[in-house]
Amino acid sequence: QVQLVESGGGLVQAGGSLRLSCAASGRTSSRYAMGWFRQAPGKEREFVTAISWTGGSTYYADSVKGRFTISRANARNTVHLQMNSLKPEDTALYYCAAYLASDYVPLRAAAFEYWGQGTQVTVSS
Repeated sequence: QVQLVESGGGLVQAGGSLRLSCAASGRTSSRYAMGWFRQAPGKEREFVTAISWTGGSTYYADSVKGRFTISRANARNTVHLQMNSLKPEDTALYYCAAYLASDYVPLRAAAFEYWGQGTQVTVSS
């Protein structure tokens, strides 16, 4: 089992920045890919970004490319999401997710095995 706890959400004006963090505990000796997803009211959960265990491979949704950056610090069992140039359409509940694997990085929510409770990001216009 892996427990995930997100932090760093909040209210920010359009054009501003936020840094989300996800702290993992439990079965952290295993290798796992990490991802961030988001869900706005009335919409389905959507992929934002993902990173491999080594950090050598990263993937981004087109809507956030060039604005968001995912990184991880395995020694601290944490993953970060730096969000710059935020837009009102980025407003959503952001979830951290983990997939136990050595190399494979899934991009679909259904593939991830462990989820955090989410942290709210609200971008005002």
